[in-house]
Amino acid sequence: MKNFTIGKLAEAASVGVETVRFYERKGLLKQPSKNGAGFRHYEDGDATRIRFIKRSQELGFTLREIKDLFVLDATRKTKCSDYGVRIERKMEEVDGKIKDLQRLKGALGEILELCEDHPGGAECHILDCFENGCKMSGQCKRKAEKK
Repeated sequence: MKNFTIGKLAEAASVGVETVRFYERKGLLKQPSKNGAGFRHYEDGDATRIRFIKRSQELGFTLREIKDLFVLDATRKTKCSDYGVRIERKMEEVDGKIKDLQRLKGALGEILELCEDHPGGAECHILDCFENGCKMSGQCKRKAEKK
């Protein structure tokens, strides 16, 4: 088992020292006691835990959700179904985000289409398009046709 100072732990986990301290404050990482020289020494598992937190965040989990996973993990009687409920909930959230992103892509496509139809000198009011929908309101097109 390897012992790390906070700087070495941060380096091993590819994060900054402040990130380690932040995770300690949030209760995601135990703050170890100090040794005789006044330094805190972390273990290999702490670097693994930090990498897990970072990867989970990249996948869209909140710090609260990650903390809940750690609480489940600490309970030896945890079943796969306990994790499954949380994973299904996260998948539903992801599906909602995908639908939102598809709507955004469609709206951006409409705006781009109108811009391509009226290049250069046509006045464009892109905020009107986002608020009212370009094709539905025809605002960008009407303003471009007036020129």
